[in-house]
Amino acid sequence: MAMEYESNNWIWDGVYYCPRLFGGLMLTAALLGLSTTYFGGIGLFPLSYVWSDSGIFHKKKCEKKRIRVYMDGCFDLMHYGHANALRQAKALGDELVVGVVSDEEIIANKGPPVLPMEERLALVSGLKWVDQVIANAPYAITEQFMNSLFNEHKIDYIIHGDDPCLLPDGSDAYALAKKAGRYKQIKRTEGVSSTDIVGRILCSVKDTEGGGDHTSTLLNGDSGERCHSQRAQISQFLPTSQRIVQFSNGKGPGPNARVVYIDGAFDLFHAGHVEILKKARQLGDFLLVGIHTDHIVREHRGMPYPVMHVHERSLSVLACRYVDEVIIGAPWEVTKDMITTFNISIVVHGTVAESNFLLPGETDPYAFPKSMGIFRLLESPKSLTTSSVSQRIVANHEAYVKRNVKKAQSEMKYYEEKTYVAGE
Repeated sequence: MAMEYESNNWIWDGVYYCPRLFGGLMLTAALLGLSTTYFGGIGLFPLSYVWSDSGIFHKKKCEKKRIRVYMDGCFDLMHYGHANALRQAKALGDELVVGVVSDEEIIANKGPPVLPMEERLALVSGLKWVDQVIANAPYAITEQFMNSLFNEHKIDYIIHGDDPCLLPDGSDAYALAKKAGRYKQIKRTEGVSSTDIVGRILCSVKDTEGGGDHTSTLLNGDSGERCHSQRAQISQFLPTSQRIVQFSNGKGPGPNARVVYIDGAFDLFHAGHVEILKKARQLGDFLLVGIHTDHIVREHRGMPYPVMHVHERSLSVLACRYVDEVIIGAPWEVTKDMITTFNISIVVHGTVAESNFLLPGETDPYAFPKSMGIFRLLESPKSLTTSSVSQRIVANHEAYVKRNVKKAQSEMKYYEEKTYVAGE
């Protein structure tokens, strides 16, 4: 009886996986007058053997098509809001393709980016939810590019957040995708944006430099109310366990896993962070990252750091594909208890860091792992730092202010000349 059941498994596989194909074959057999006994494997030419051997009902040939979704963006000053958007986009399909808008398109539509294409590509490629990246994507979804997405990249749906994305002429950048019926929308992550981060940095510069001429030029007369608003926004960030779970891998190290530990501020998460985390991960099976508290970062780097709250920084690091777990609020010193508790095999630190100096009376934070012979200094692949990113933001803003001042002066001169001529 068991053998008879097994011999007829192909029938049930056909019914379950390919009902239309199976029905068609059954109808064809009926029209040809074939006896139903053939489907039980009885007859001169048992169809069960022929069809099952041909693989006609093989599960792999009838699997559901994988859904490919596309989402694009500038991804300048990558933060957890970007990461959460891409996480939501990935949940709408099986494979996520991300378009990174070109430097030229960003300049034409929004102004110069803080991060060049190379660095933005590294950040997007380093996210755990991203399967493929398209460099130099257009800012607007043109008909030509949309057809390229559908035909060449086999994209099923184009994704964007519920915040409006308008072109300089006021039109919807995703109008064509919506018209084609291939558009899906996700919820925007509240409380953070690249503009917010720029505001935090500029306001911090004003706070630290006082009300001198440089500051007034830098902020172009922005009032104290704006800075107060930016600082209040930082304090309004409320981390939840659900968000942390959404970003987490949810897996611990195996029993014999080689656990690598690296710590730092990871403020304004940038391409340099991605590259050093990738390098650290290659040294073991599980990468554990310690995120220093706001107090520790401020002590060793001074104001205005950290720009991002410890929980914001933790989410950015958790989103990185090379990271397995984080310690939120890690201590400055790597102790014996830490190494034992987390079963750490090796402790690493990059050569490029902004907190390498010790405070008065402070001991080497890596003294214990060094004494155990498990400390290793890693050559940082990039010289990029949080300070250098902040300096780019300030420089961009100063250039923006100068352009506006020059434009205003030109307009004023034109108006005065026109008034003078009219007065003649």
